[in-house]
Amino acid sequence: MEPGLAIAVVLAFVFAFTNGFHDESNSIATLVATRAARPGPALALAVVFVFIGPLVLGSAVATTIAGLVDVSPSEMTAVVTAALVAALVWNLATWYLGLPSSSGHALVGGLVGAGIAEAGLDAVNWGGFDGWRPTGVIGVLVGLAISPVLGAVGALVVLRFLCRALRRGTQRFATPLLRAQWVASALLATSRGANDGQKAVGLVAAVLLANGSSSSLVAPTWVTLGAAGSIAVGTAFGGWRIVRTVGRRIFDLRPLDGLASASASAAVILGASFAGAPVSGTHVVASSVVGVGGGRRRWGRIRWTVVREMGIAWLTTIPATALLAAVALGFWRWLT
Repeated sequence: MEPGLAIAVVLAFVFAFTNGFHDESNSIATLVATRAARPGPALALAVVFVFIGPLVLGSAVATTIAGLVDVSPSEMTAVVTAALVAALVWNLATWYLGLPSSSGHALVGGLVGAGIAEAGLDAVNWGGFDGWRPTGVIGVLVGLAISPVLGAVGALVVLRFLCRALRRGTQRFATPLLRAQWVASALLATSRGANDGQKAVGLVAAVLLANGSSSSLVAPTWVTLGAAGSIAVGTAFGGWRIVRTVGRRIFDLRPLDGLASASASAAVILGASFAGAPVSGTHVVASSVVGVGGGRRRWGRIRWTVVREMGIAWLTTIPATALLAAVALGFWRWLT
């Protein structure tokens, strides 16, 4: 394997690793915040199902990511490398600040910035939709924009339904409710592992095809296993800074709230994974927590300062990482 290709592949797996400790532990944020599970067992649950996700839920997201830029084979490795460097820098900076930002946004911004810096606006596949399937940057941005809204609305609706269904519930519902939270968190971890792990798979598939090491965008099994393992190991390290923000700083959650949040988030991210839409699991989960606050009709108890910080990160991630990627590409060209 050529040195440039090897660097790109390693960076893709490192990106998956940072995605794990930055984002995936949020799969169990509500489980821990409602005290339905202790942090250790909850994290073990997340690690197992995050690993399973990329292996069982298809490669639609990988195909979408791989098609975001259209540059010559000789330029692809440099563009992907610069995009990954930008996304990694952003992930680490926002993790240090405890700010729930989107690794998906960071990756899209990095690819757009590096593609434009390398070959101009025509290097970016702006796209739209092919039926229900998002294509290109516009399709991805639409998915990134509407998924948090769906998460919030879905959590509000689910919570209202649960409250109505269990309004005469007694203590005997406590154990089934606890088990349901575990199931919902497992589904959420699986969906997030699939969506986020396949982002790294798509990038590796793109550089392998450009390098001639593969004949199609269907990634070899070792790539999927590598991405799944990297994101699972990252999750094992646990991004507790982000978990505290999502699980405790936005709204004080009760067990029923946690179930509604995890269920709605899992449904949105699973749907996006099957459709091939790379979404921000962190923003979906955080928005679902806002949704349960609305479901309780306690808008005033939602900590809007935290929500505003997340919104600012949402708006600034793509332009910031695009600029970082352009700088990284220039540095890469200088080195090589």
